[in-house]
Amino acid sequence: MEYTATVEEENKEIANRYKDLLKGTYQTLSEDDKKLIRKAFEVSVEAHSQQRRKSGEPYIFHPIAVAKIVAYEIGLGATSIAAALLHDVVEDTHYTVEDMQQLFGETVARIVSGLTKISRLKQDQDYSIQAENFRKMLLTLHDDVRVILIKIADRLHNMQTMDAMPPHKQVKIASETLYIYAPLAHRLGLYNIKTELEDLGLKYTEPDVYNDILLKTKENKEEQQKYIDTFNSRIREALDKEGFSYQIKGRFKSIYSIRRKMRKQNVSFDEVYDKFAIRIIYKPTSDDEKFDAWKIYSIVTDFYKPNPSRLRDWISQPKSTGYEALHITVVGPDSKWVEVQIRSERMDEIAEKGYAAHFKYKQGNQNENGLDGWLNKLKETLENNTLNAVDFVEDFKLNLYAKEIYVFTPKGDLKSLPKGASALDFAFAIHTDVGLKCRGAKVNGKLVPLSYELKSGDQVDILTSPTNKPNSRWLDFVLTARARTKIKSALKADEKKIAEEGKAILMRKLRHLKINYDEKLVHEIASFFNLQTSFDLFYRIGNGAIDNSQLKEFVSQRSNRIMSFLKNPFKRNGAKHITDSEEVTNKFDALVFGQEEEKLEYSLSVCCKPIPGDDVFGFVTINDGIKVHKNNCPNAISLQSNFAYRIIKAKWIDSTKQEFSAILEVSGVDNKGIVNNITRIISSNMDVFINSINISGNAGIFEGKISLTVKNRTQLTKLINRIRKVDGVQKVTRVNTL
Repeated sequence: MEYTATVEEENKEIANRYKDLLKGTYQTLSEDDKKLIRKAFEVSVEAHSQQRRKSGEPYIFHPIAVAKIVAYEIGLGATSIAAALLHDVVEDTHYTVEDMQQLFGETVARIVSGLTKISRLKQDQDYSIQAENFRKMLLTLHDDVRVILIKIADRLHNMQTMDAMPPHKQVKIASETLYIYAPLAHRLGLYNIKTELEDLGLKYTEPDVYNDILLKTKENKEEQQKYIDTFNSRIREALDKEGFSYQIKGRFKSIYSIRRKMRKQNVSFDEVYDKFAIRIIYKPTSDDEKFDAWKIYSIVTDFYKPNPSRLRDWISQPKSTGYEALHITVVGPDSKWVEVQIRSERMDEIAEKGYAAHFKYKQGNQNENGLDGWLNKLKETLENNTLNAVDFVEDFKLNLYAKEIYVFTPKGDLKSLPKGASALDFAFAIHTDVGLKCRGAKVNGKLVPLSYELKSGDQVDILTSPTNKPNSRWLDFVLTARARTKIKSALKADEKKIAEEGKAILMRKLRHLKINYDEKLVHEIASFFNLQTSFDLFYRIGNGAIDNSQLKEFVSQRSNRIMSFLKNPFKRNGAKHITDSEEVTNKFDALVFGQEEEKLEYSLSVCCKPIPGDDVFGFVTINDGIKVHKNNCPNAISLQSNFAYRIIKAKWIDSTKQEFSAILEVSGVDNKGIVNNITRIISSNMDVFINSINISGNAGIFEGKISLTVKNRTQLTKLINRIRKVDGVQKVTRVNTL
């Protein structure tokens, strides 16, 4: 519908919207607060006076709407409302951050600066502008969480008013919303906003699916309302009898969550059985909210039989978002499952308003937990900004939607972790140093691998060693962003050491071959080996992936080229693209399968066309061997649910970084401490790991076998030579079996 309004009508509407903003704020505003908001409103009106939205409306409608969401739905105060009114002023008008600081003070200016997008990036950066915007936005969490909250409000209003946008823009913005903004809203406890963002995201990314479910929910609503009323009538009677002051709400599942269930369970709309939930919100009858919650639980279960496996007690142990409630699933009339959520008025307010309500109710003597704890952990993760923007956002996203488990330290302290977290994740949750030096874990008194998946109620004791350090395999089984970030940083430091060693080796080899070392030559060698950076070259020489014979091959080809005066020297054009970035880039040139990372015969499926680097899995077919599918392939859910026994783990790797197993047979004279000397040499060798060791002595001699994980043959040869030099060792040979 085309927008038409006179200037007078527009001015009147702007004034009405401003009054409406002030009327329903969650927090009480003082006179100074109102003056600050008024000043921000006037500056915003003046700054945006010449701008229009795509719909034709005055642009000022948007900042007022964002400020209203910030005030009403998120419940923030005057500073945030003012910042919301000004959130596009620096980005879109002649005002600067310095102007904001002069007019409104440091806090408002900092928030507005955090809300200002990056409009230009250097052309040579290989990651997306949007990922860089996400990184900047997430880094502002370190300073002020209000930046994110206002950003979420801004995105919500943009999603609500996206009809005027061209279709390709709608899909792009909706995809970003589902990718980062909805999970962020969820993590900050803004469940209503999260639900609306998800539904609107689905509306534009899958309009047919959205409209189909919307139509079916409307058709079912009357019937479901009758069912809810029948269910509630018996509970109301009992609650009234006990003298509770309460309200009962029937909550229909969001369109997005119904869609998610349909996909996850591979069922139709009619087969999704729990499309609605009952919420009982009570006024506490005493200081003990917990007692009242369990009393209501008792009343509900007197009438309807509960499913014991579906009890969720987030009152005794709140979620790290600050969310508190008691959830039970019971068998209602007609044998239908119904979820019942029990919350006090305070808990309900925290669930609705999230961050703002959490801090409104926070008591001074309360232990640091919930949202506070999450934000503090998050700040530590954000301090590491060495990753490129895409990796940074991916790592951050890991923890946003994770369900939680609760595990105990040996002293009985409770720690919350995402569901699926490993013992190693727990080690990093205790402290970064504990994680980096972790060599094993005991769960409930029993020794387990670091990859062991923890369950709620486990008691975990971490074993450390001062000489232990992370290896790249750790990244395969850690789930938390904190652990991944710290492991990547440690590996990067190791890569630098290896690259420094590789650079020294290269200089030595070239000197021996009487070739002058310079930057141009380094780029030429890197280009010859199809590498993107000089750092790649140094690293691969350092870890032995590029050995003497390969370097001699380069020298030989170079000499031939010079001698024959060829017009097109090999790889000359490629050499121009070599950079000096201190990062080992992946080539993703090999596909490996299973825990042992074996190379097997395979073919790529035509339904999703995976390419090197994609997240994939293998499916063992009856006639065509292993077919490789992307994890998000349209057929993935069906294959994984119906033929789980034929699914094998698969991943793309860089073959120059691949690890291999090797078995050494060692024998010699049994001197005191000889085994210790051998293992010390192996452990001190970078990137070599002992898988198993079996050495026995007999009448002054010893013999045995050691299974190792190594990077390549060069590394193994060096190690064998070092072991041979140990006093007492007479023979070291490589064998095929243990």
